[in-house]
Amino acid sequence: MLESLTAALVFLNQILDAGNTITAFSLLLYALTFNLRERVARTFAGLLACVTAVYFMDVLVGSTASPAEKEVWLRLQWAGIAFVPAVYLHFSDALLAATGRPSRGRRRFAIRISYLAGAVFVALAAWGSWLAGPLQQGARAAYLRPSWFLLAYTLFFVIGMASAFLTLWRAYLRCLTAASRRRMRYLMVSGVAPALGAFPFLMLGGPLFAHVPLLFWTIVTLLNLAVGISLVLMAYVVAYYGVSYPDRVVKSRLFQWILRGPIVASTVLAIMLIVARASTLLGFPNSRAIPFAMVAILLLLQYVITLVRTPLERWLFYGEDRQDVARLHLLEDRLLTTGDLKQFLEAVLNAACDLTGTPAGFVAALGPNGIELEVAVGADSLPGLETADPGLPTAERRTVEGLGNVFLWEGYSLIPLRQEEGGGPIGLLGLRGTIESGSLSADSTSALHDLVGKATVALTDRFLQREVFRAVDRLVPEIEAIQRMRAAARMGGTAALTAPLASLPPEADLANLVREALGHYWGGPRLTQSPLLGLRIVRQSLDDHGGSPVNALRAILKNAIERTRPEGERRFTGEWVLYNILEMKFLEGRKVRDVAMRLAMSEADLYRKQRVAVEAVAQAVVEMEQEAAGRKA
Repeated sequence: MLESLTAALVFLNQILDAGNTITAFSLLLYALTFNLRERVARTFAGLLACVTAVYFMDVLVGSTASPAEKEVWLRLQWAGIAFVPAVYLHFSDALLAATGRPSRGRRRFAIRISYLAGAVFVALAAWGSWLAGPLQQGARAAYLRPSWFLLAYTLFFVIGMASAFLTLWRAYLRCLTAASRRRMRYLMVSGVAPALGAFPFLMLGGPLFAHVPLLFWTIVTLLNLAVGISLVLMAYVVAYYGVSYPDRVVKSRLFQWILRGPIVASTVLAIMLIVARASTLLGFPNSRAIPFAMVAILLLLQYVITLVRTPLERWLFYGEDRQDVARLHLLEDRLLTTGDLKQFLEAVLNAACDLTGTPAGFVAALGPNGIELEVAVGADSLPGLETADPGLPTAERRTVEGLGNVFLWEGYSLIPLRQEEGGGPIGLLGLRGTIESGSLSADSTSALHDLVGKATVALTDRFLQREVFRAVDRLVPEIEAIQRMRAAARMGGTAALTAPLASLPPEADLANLVREALGHYWGGPRLTQSPLLGLRIVRQSLDDHGGSPVNALRAILKNAIERTRPEGERRFTGEWVLYNILEMKFLEGRKVRDVAMRLAMSEADLYRKQRVAVEAVAQAVVEMEQEAAGRKA
């Protein structure tokens, strides 16, 4: 009975080891994807890398019967084990620095010494028997025979972890809000399990555990369960660092990542192992049921997640904001895009052509820049439409019963699209040929009138949406600034709240942001989602660029590049090299090789000078921002 229970626990731990590997690696990818610029997230990614290495090697050890191979994996496992105290100390230091208490040199020195000590222990484990001897078996598990240097590592581990948790406690005392204190408590509590899970307890007490295998595997099972939960809890707290998104967005994004990643992958792997073990017990090893079971559970999980994800998110994360978020989701789902508008207008236009028997037609909007063609059918071109007077003063006007005023222009009958009776036109519906009173039946005239009304409604809704978008474009920079201050105020307090609404990032970060924005100068997320959109100079120039912050930022970057231009006629001499690189590489969009050949320099030299040029543009942006602040004052 005890043997069977122990065997079941060993099998369960194989599943848990694989699940923890998947969870740690998935959360590592999450940290590297969403907030890599934040030091807290980077150090947490290092911790996850160590945990991934430790548990992945456990999986490999448990999946092989070769003693030589097991010894190789156990020695490689020290690449994760040895650095656990160092990454914990580094992580706690980053958290304390985030509360406004950066290292004055002592913590930084201790971190470097810790990483150096970790590298020494890795070397000792890899070569010879200084740290770990030959392979041993005990408590149904393989481990390396310990040496006296293991006591040195244990001392290093205890001192490192004690220092890390002391630093976490200092960070907790500096937290200003109830939410930040609560999350720091989560970190302190959840940080214990991964540290214990990575420590080689079996090397210290292998002979003792060999006498009580059931107790050993029970403790390991509980510890592995705690590690999986703790990793998710720590990732939840770290996810708030370095992002300015609302809490509900951070929670929702992490929730989706965990559902689609660790839960799905771990469940599929568990089902595969369970079916394989059951097939072996039934006398059918390598059963064909294994791949079918994997596919079935994968599809079933995706189906369940699709059904429950949105309701769960609204119930768990939105709280009293549910109605506001529901409106936004409704707008997103029902948004009339340019493609949707053209599809609808094309259908209306085809129906109008069928009613009137005309071979061609078009719908155009009357905007601030004149007549803008929306859709046309049956005609290859419409001569003079873009340059025509929106008022069509030269067109012949006729009154058609049931349709009102109809204008004759270039062989087309133009029906104005008006929002309300007597109001100004917002567009035109043109049909080739002449429409006169009596040329259509009463039913056809009534149907054409309805089609004109539908086209009017579509254009009206599109214009209203454009106004909404313009308002959003104006709001987004200040909303992002407020969200950044709200996020910083969790730790930074008064200093974060009293900072200018559009304060510049640090010099190094500003240069990186400028480089990224220039790289997508003609379009791309690094321009359209750049934090530079929140600059004061961008907001002040919105009116000059149609309310579009992206166009305003593009113009500001071009102006900043022009500030690096030397006086006089353009040349390809040394004093012009920075400006020439900026213009050819970013404004003209030429390839690196072409720019290097044109400027007669190597690509490596070009990259070095490009870095200097980008820093000059960043400095010009700083000057422009200061000038904007002076004008506002």
